Amino acid sequence: MYKTILEYVRRNQLFDRGDHVIVGLSGGADSVCLLVILNEMKQEFDLKLKAVHVHHGLRGEEADRDSNYARELSKKLGVPFSCVYVDAAGYAKDHGMSVEEAGRYLRYEIFEQERNQLNGTKIAVAHHGDDQAETILYNLFRGTGLKGLGGMRPVRGKIVRPLLCVGREEILAYLSEKGISYCEDSTNNGIEYARNRIRKVILPQVKEQLNARAGENILHAGIMAAQADAYLEKQAEILLKNHGERKKDKTGSVVHCGIETDLLLNEDDIIKNYVIRCMIRIVNQSMKDITMIHVESAAALLFGPAGRQIDLPGGLIAVRTGKKMWIRKKNVEDLVDNHREFCLPNVDFSVFSYKKGMEIPKNGYTKWFDYDKIKCALSVRYRETGDYMTLAGGGRKTLKSYLIDAKVPREERGKIPLVAEGSHVLWVIGYRISEYYKITDDTHTVIQMQLDGGKVNG
Repeated sequence: MYKTILEYVRRNQLFDRGDHVIVGLSGGADSVCLLVILNEMKQEFDLKLKAVHVHHGLRGEEADRDSNYARELSKKLGVPFSCVYVDAAGYAKDHGMSVEEAGRYLRYEIFEQERNQLNGTKIAVAHHGDDQAETILYNLFRGTGLKGLGGMRPVRGKIVRPLLCVGREEILAYLSEKGISYCEDSTNNGIEYARNRIRKVILPQVKEQLNARAGENILHAGIMAAQADAYLEKQAEILLKNHGERKKDKTGSVVHCGIETDLLLNEDDIIKNYVIRCMIRIVNQSMKDITMIHVESAAALLFGPAGRQIDLPGGLIAVRTGKKMWIRKKNVEDLVDNHREFCLPNVDFSVFSYKKGMEIPKNGYTKWFDYDKIKCALSVRYRETGDYMTLAGGGRKTLKSYLIDAKVPREERGKIPLVAEGSHVLWVIGYRISEYYKITDDTHTVIQMQLDGGKVNG
């Protein structure tokens, strides 16, 4: 197995000679294997290693056992070690996310802090081939493009994943052969988390009932998807470099990125989508919470009248103005002439996992919706012909009828802002939300919408 990983590391150029590497060490089999392998490999690349264990303040004595084991193993291998304590549950509560998400965020934050303190060059984490297959399936089930189907990349910024080329069984066999023990995390045995269900239920059934090599086939498909994604992204970047337009603020940050609509319309649909993805990344400097639904909905603006726009996560807007398509930040002066005498409010969107018992906000300016029921990008706008809401029991009601029944004066109806998915209104801001999108016991993911007090967003 060592030779397989060494070849993978060389082929993907995971390390340069003399790298200072932070190694995430939970004490579980995967991270123990990672540390042992890298310690064995350090002469090959003249690596300097430091093991970092993050204690999440969960699982009581079991977590203490893990941290003690990680410390002893590092000492035995002669690798410098740090244990950092965090309050994952408290962080999750304060930031409206699941404990699992909070733990992941805090881990990577600690790894990056340790890397900076060490003047390190890389952070090595222990994701392996089975994790990759789970990730690809998870992304597929949730909705994704080629990037998501490509799964985790061997290198992402400073983060490297040397074990993606081997599976869990190979890791356990390697540790057994070496006589190296490891800790078991009892939370990995449950199936309440989506990824655990894929790992414990879905993949084993597929291997047993359809194809024993299903995991390998998923990984192979993921590699091809990643290669196609890299190629298409490169073509989109070339197109934007040659024909795109960027506007910067006083700090030098790009706040508008645009391209002529006729030029995009002459491209294949997949290139259109990749150009728009690239524009979003340039303005937002991140693709967090951006899905193919958002990208495709933005691309649909190319075929509609000028002046239409949709809201995107991260405080962005996609808008078609005249002969150009733009991605821009909300808090920047609009590119579209707005002839209304009143302004749309600025609505901030955030997405996080939902657990039963979480308290749903009761105030009028923060609303929660079932994210998985949303199939198209959302827009903040005023009413249009054909708008409707879903009532209790599943029936529909036109927005016009609702506003009449709510005794909203005729002259005020066109001034009420909405959040809508196409013609389906999620939220008549200041009034009510659609029953269809409400949080239920079956909800897994929440999209939170929060008014900021009425800033102009165009």
